[in-house]
Amino acid sequence: MLSNTQSIILTGLLAGGLFIFGILDILENFIVLTLMSLVFITVIANLFYVHFGPKKEDSKTG
Repeated sequence: MLSNTQSIILTGLLAGGLFIFGILDILENFIVLTLMSLVFITVIANLFYVHFGPKKEDSKTG
């Protein structure tokens, strides 16, 4: 689903967003809350997909 780099970037955006929007006191804004929730759900869904998703089989040639 997402690469490791993309997951780290999304996690950084989530942490930075919580920090910045918390300082600006606009975390209760509907649009900000929706965007932050979507990023969080995406990171969690990717975590479950990587952990419980289909495993790649190593095929031996020769």
